[in-house]
Amino acid sequence: MEPGAGSGTEAARQPALWTPGRVARLLGVSPITLRSWDARYGIGPSFRPEGRQRRYTDADVALLRRMRRLIDEGVRTRDAANAVLGHPAENLVTGTGEEELEQATDLMHRATMAALLDESLAAKGVEGTWRDVAAPVLRTLGRRWERGRECFAVEWALTTEISAALDRYVRPRGSARGGAGVLLAPCPDEQHTLPLEVLRAALCEREVPVVFTGLPSGGVLTLDLASRLDPRGVVLWSMTVATADPALLRGLRERGAAVTLAGPGWEAATVDAPLVNDLAAALTLLAGHDRGAGDD
Repeated sequence: MEPGAGSGTEAARQPALWTPGRVARLLGVSPITLRSWDARYGIGPSFRPEGRQRRYTDADVALLRRMRRLIDEGVRTRDAANAVLGHPAENLVTGTGEEELEQATDLMHRATMAALLDESLAAKGVEGTWRDVAAPVLRTLGRRWERGRECFAVEWALTTEISAALDRYVRPRGSARGGAGVLLAPCPDEQHTLPLEVLRAALCEREVPVVFTGLPSGGVLTLDLASRLDPRGVVLWSMTVATADPALLRGLRERGAAVTLAGPGWEAATVDAPLVNDLAAALTLLAGHDRGAGDD
């Protein structure tokens, strides 16, 4: 904690103060989440010295810690905030966070979307957030497209915020460490790579070394990385039949790579290679590749 400004009796009268960064680290949330909670629910730093950054008091931090415990127990963020402010609902409602994220996405409230995703990642991890929160909202948008409702902007906003939240979550962990790992690569013409970003984050969370080629990534880059890094496994992703690239698969195999195909684009392909189409199956398979690294 930081001492208050000033000295003598003035300092003695001031409460112990916390910077937003220290509070974020204590709670395991991002500063974006703290700002969102302040704006949405009025739970923010109450000490506001003139001309200086606002600070949290011990009482503010205590409220936030209670709120975070309720969220970790599955209480919706809005209900958790009302509860710690003394306005609890008759029955605290637990939920996955899907409904709140869908509402924020529809309204294009990107700061709220970011905070909700950060909260979910901190409480549920990557796999739980993808399964229970992010993917269901994406599927809802997909059903709107099927009914002829265009939603370019909201889909862009959601995928952008999911990608950014994953990056914030895994950045402190790093993407790779020494030794052979897993190479994640989209097919050269593939533009939809969010599922690979989710897989990368989930592998980082499990301390599996991983390299993601990013977007766009041509076949030459993927082949060169496979040769130079000698990964334990390569995941080749395709969202649509049009982007599946059997020639790239052959090139990887010629270099001795153990290739796993991922994505619906490969389902119609007549190739003999393992195919995974859900996050849990991919994690089980690729974590096995990493365990094998210690068996040489």
